[in-house]
Amino acid sequence: MSATFASLKYPNYRLWFGAALVANVGTWMQRVAQDWLVLTVLTDNSGTAVGITTALQFLPVLLLSAWAGVLADRLPKRGLLIATQTAQGVLAAGLGALVLSGGAELWHVYLFALALGVVSAFDGPARQTFVAELVPHEKLPNAVGLNSASFNAARLIGPGIAGLLIAAVGTGWVFMINAVSFGATIIALLAMNTSTLRTMPRSPRGKGQIREGIAYVRNRTDIMVIMVVMGVVSMLGLNFQLTSAMMARVEFGKGAGEYGVLGSILAIGSLTGALLAARRERPRVRLVIGAAFVFGLCMTIQAFSPNYLTYALLCIPVGFSSLTMLTAANATVQTSTDPAMRGRVMALYMVVLLGATPIGSPIVGWIAEAWGPRWAVGIGGVASMLVALAAALWAKRSWQFEVHVRRHSRPHLVVIHPEEQRAEAAARLETQDASQKSSTA
Repeated sequence: MSATFASLKYPNYRLWFGAALVANVGTWMQRVAQDWLVLTVLTDNSGTAVGITTALQFLPVLLLSAWAGVLADRLPKRGLLIATQTAQGVLAAGLGALVLSGGAELWHVYLFALALGVVSAFDGPARQTFVAELVPHEKLPNAVGLNSASFNAARLIGPGIAGLLIAAVGTGWVFMINAVSFGATIIALLAMNTSTLRTMPRSPRGKGQIREGIAYVRNRTDIMVIMVVMGVVSMLGLNFQLTSAMMARVEFGKGAGEYGVLGSILAIGSLTGALLAARRERPRVRLVIGAAFVFGLCMTIQAFSPNYLTYALLCIPVGFSSLTMLTAANATVQTSTDPAMRGRVMALYMVVLLGATPIGSPIVGWIAEAWGPRWAVGIGGVASMLVALAAALWAKRSWQFEVHVRRHSRPHLVVIHPEEQRAEAAARLETQDASQKSSTA
């Protein structure tokens, strides 16, 4: 099996990958249907209302993820995921039934978005760290990359299907189909061979566990840099649902089908970035910073698109750079973190990544409504470039880089700093411990 798909040789991971693909297709279908319902049925093209809906869906992540990370470190992740996947399916079915009955109002969508956000806050840390139980540690970057490939393959398929279904049968049935898709994940989790899971060390009950996670992150400047960059980019740049809907509907005068197509084209670049990421054995902080800058540059150019076709084509490099950035950040944080702290650290990372959305979405929505969608896209791009430049300048002043030039081997230019050396040492130690435990068993 090629290096790109190495993790698929593990049966439990194959189950997870296939089920996640099905569930992610349903989730992307619901995202498109939810935004279209708010934008065209429940309001008169209100970008602010779409931004509020998105904010309510991600607000619980900001408020609850720290506690969710403690639970992910303390409880069996498989059981926790079964509970959260079931709850998400029930919520999708409830919203679908309400829309099909003809009684849906804007406040209903707000309420369901908030409830879904609460469940997602507890699902996220468990989902992110559960991958480490499915594959050996040395395959974790590959598994993270394939997870991103699954997510973005779903992004490639889901919006297009959603656009067609919205036009054919309406948004209500899209929500119902998403509810059914969560069954695939639940069945896969129940079918796994628990004896081959790599159970991570669990954190015992105790006081100050959240503070312990915060202190750990504060002492890791590499993780801090990643969080700052991803927080700004997420807040102002990663608002594709909102900006794509506004550009398609308001700027170019298109319908639901064309809006769905934008998401699918974006996923072409994202899927390519994810598959390339799966081949990287050791992602770096500098890759996160560089990808963030390229992402901002592509978005800035996209803001000046003269027509729908040009905007759609530019979605490919935007998707590629955004996914390269996201996957490198996720894999770098996971592989360099102490396993006993991984749930809490990933929860804090998700607070920054997803929790910034409730702050940014209403702002971006207001900008799109007041100044026009192009301004919303352009401001997100410029902000991403500025934070990447600031992070690069800070790192250059604060870290003692070692630069090695190798004429006869690739890569020819190697840049290493103490934080990366420490992270690599921790990763090697975990791999050695896992090998010793395996040989002992």
